[in-house]
Amino acid sequence: MATTKKVTVTIPEDLLDEIRAEAAERGLSAYVAEALRFKRDRDRLRELVDWLQEEHGPVTEDERAAAFGELEDLDAEHKRRRATGKHSAGEAA
Repeated sequence: MATTKKVTVTIPEDLLDEIRAEAAERGLSAYVAEALRFKRDRDRLRELVDWLQEEHGPVTEDERAAAFGELEDLDAEHKRRRATGKHSAGEAA
């Protein structure tokens, strides 16, 4: 298990109320840690995107449309698999 450290942060009261309601079972600390990891990962991904665009140029609209099309296809396939509960041999659940 990772070592933890207690810190003090200031959060708007209305946001804190919403987070506590959402995080009830997991706990506030786990919820906040997960949110911070998500934000850190997004920041790192943004750095990677910036670097890749510096190296290879910006993504074209055609490339963007193709990527979003592939994501839609993947989402539809995942939805189909969840609905049927069936997976072919060798497929990940």
